[in-house]
Amino acid sequence: QVQLVESGGGLVQAGGSLRLSCAASGRTFSIITVGWFRQAPGKEREFVGAINWRGGGTYCVNSVKGRFTISRDNAKNTAYLQMNTLKSEDTAVYYCAADPSGATYYYTNPKGYEYDYWGQGTQVTVSS
Repeated sequence: QVQLVESGGGLVQAGGSLRLSCAASGRTFSIITVGWFRQAPGKEREFVGAINWRGGGTYCVNSVKGRFTISRDNAKNTAYLQMNTLKSEDTAVYYCAADPSGATYYYTNPKGYEYDYWGQGTQVTVSS
Protein backbone atom coordinates (compact mmCIF):
# COMPACT_ATOMS: atom_id res chain seq x y z
CA GLN A 1 0.00 0.00 0.00
CA VAL A 2 0.97 3.58 -0.63
CA GLN A 3 -0.27 6.51 1.39
CA LEU A 4 -0.35 10.01 -0.10
CA VAL A 5 -0.75 13.28 1.78
CA GLU A 6 -1.16 16.59 -0.02
CA SER A 7 -0.35 19.94 1.51
CA GLY A 8 0.29 23.51 0.50
CA GLY A 9 -3.17 24.59 -0.53
CA GLY A 10 -4.69 27.87 0.56
CA LEU A 11 -6.13 31.19 -0.49
CA VAL A 12 -4.18 33.26 -2.98
CA GLN A 13 -4.92 36.27 -5.14
CA ALA A 14 -5.11 35.95 -8.88
CA GLY A 15 -1.65 36.14 -10.38
CA GLY A 16 -0.08 34.60 -7.30
CA SER A 17 1.66 31.29 -6.78
CA LEU A 18 1.34 28.19 -4.65
CA ARG A 19 3.33 25.00 -4.41
CA LEU A 20 1.49 21.84 -3.53
CA SER A 21 3.29 18.86 -2.06
CA CYS A 22 2.37 15.21 -2.24
CA ALA A 23 4.23 13.12 0.33
CA ALA A 24 4.25 9.39 -0.23
CA SER A 25 4.81 6.68 2.35
CA GLY A 26 4.51 2.94 2.50
CA ARG A 27 5.56 0.91 -0.53
CA THR A 28 6.96 3.95 -2.30
CA PHE A 29 9.37 1.81 -4.30
CA SER A 30 6.34 0.58 -6.26
CA ILE A 31 5.40 4.05 -7.53
CA ILE A 32 6.12 4.75 -11.17
CA THR A 33 3.53 7.37 -12.09
CA VAL A 34 2.27 10.28 -10.00
CA GLY A 35 -0.56 12.37 -11.32
CA TRP A 36 -2.25 15.57 -10.24
CA PHE A 37 -5.97 16.08 -10.59
CA ARG A 38 -8.37 18.79 -9.51
CA GLN A 39 -12.07 19.10 -8.98
CA ALA A 40 -13.95 22.36 -8.85
CA PRO A 41 -17.41 22.60 -7.23
CA GLY A 42 -20.06 21.17 -9.50
CA LYS A 43 -17.53 19.98 -12.05
CA GLU A 44 -15.99 16.67 -12.94
CA ARG A 45 -12.53 15.75 -11.81
CA GLU A 46 -9.94 17.11 -14.21
CA PHE A 47 -6.49 15.76 -14.96
CA VAL A 48 -3.75 18.35 -14.53
CA GLY A 49 -0.53 16.50 -15.31
CA ALA A 50 1.77 13.66 -14.41
CA ILE A 51 5.35 12.75 -13.65
CA ASN A 52 7.27 9.58 -14.24
CA TRP A 53 8.63 8.96 -10.77
CA ARG A 54 11.73 7.16 -11.94
CA GLY A 55 12.66 8.92 -15.16
CA GLY A 56 11.45 12.36 -14.15
CA GLY A 57 9.55 13.10 -17.34
CA THR A 58 6.57 15.39 -16.86
CA TYR A 59 3.73 16.96 -18.76
CA CYS A 60 0.73 19.15 -18.01
CA VAL A 61 -2.51 19.69 -19.83
CA ASN A 62 -2.84 22.68 -22.13
CA SER A 63 -5.00 24.68 -19.74
CA VAL A 64 -2.14 24.93 -17.23
CA LYS A 65 0.89 24.46 -19.46
CA GLY A 66 3.38 27.25 -18.98
CA ARG A 67 1.93 28.09 -15.57
CA PHE A 68 2.11 24.79 -13.67
CA THR A 69 5.18 22.61 -13.24
CA ILE A 70 5.44 19.13 -11.78
CA SER A 71 8.58 17.88 -10.08
CA ARG A 72 9.66 15.36 -7.49
CA ASP A 73 12.27 14.77 -4.83
CA ASN A 74 12.96 11.06 -4.70
CA ALA A 75 14.91 11.32 -1.46
CA LYS A 76 11.87 12.82 0.24
CA ASN A 77 9.34 10.66 -1.64
CA THR A 78 7.52 13.85 -2.47
CA ALA A 79 6.02 15.22 -5.64
CA TYR A 80 5.31 18.89 -6.19
CA LEU A 81 2.91 20.94 -8.24
CA GLN A 82 4.23 24.47 -8.65
CA MET A 83 1.39 26.74 -9.71
CA ASN A 84 2.17 30.22 -11.00
CA THR A 85 0.03 33.00 -12.45
CA LEU A 86 -3.01 31.49 -10.80
CA LYS A 87 -6.45 32.31 -12.13
CA SER A 88 -9.85 32.15 -10.51
CA GLU A 89 -10.68 29.14 -12.67
CA ASP A 90 -7.86 27.24 -10.97
CA THR A 91 -9.94 27.17 -7.80
CA ALA A 92 -10.50 23.53 -6.91
CA VAL A 93 -9.57 20.71 -4.60
CA TYR A 94 -6.29 19.33 -5.83
CA TYR A 95 -5.44 15.65 -5.51
CA CYS A 96 -2.32 13.66 -6.16
CA ALA A 97 -2.52 10.06 -7.20
CA ALA A 98 0.04 7.33 -7.67
CA ASP A 99 0.19 4.15 -9.68
CA PRO A 100 2.66 1.29 -9.99
CA SER A 101 2.21 1.13 -13.73
CA GLY A 102 4.46 3.04 -16.08
CA ALA A 103 1.78 2.86 -18.74
CA THR A 104 -0.40 5.18 -16.68
CA TYR A 105 2.03 8.01 -17.32
CA TYR A 106 1.17 7.89 -21.02
CA TYR A 107 -2.56 8.38 -20.54
CA THR A 108 -3.01 11.96 -21.72
CA ASN A 109 -6.54 12.29 -20.36
CA PRO A 110 -6.97 9.83 -17.49
CA LYS A 111 -10.26 9.82 -15.62
CA GLY A 112 -8.74 8.79 -12.33
CA TYR A 113 -9.64 5.12 -12.13
CA GLU A 114 -6.28 4.40 -13.77
CA TYR A 115 -4.54 5.33 -10.52
CA ASP A 116 -4.49 3.01 -7.54
CA TYR A 117 -3.64 5.40 -4.73
CA TRP A 118 -5.06 8.79 -3.83
CA GLY A 119 -4.44 11.54 -1.35
CA GLN A 120 -7.16 13.33 0.58
CA GLY A 121 -6.93 16.54 -1.42
CA THR A 122 -6.01 20.11 -0.61
CA GLN A 123 -8.14 23.16 -1.32
CA VAL A 124 -6.81 25.91 -3.56
CA THR A 125 -8.86 29.09 -3.75
CA VAL A 126 -7.88 31.90 -6.09
CA SER A 127 -9.55 35.22 -5.46
CA SER A 128 -10.01 37.65 -8.32
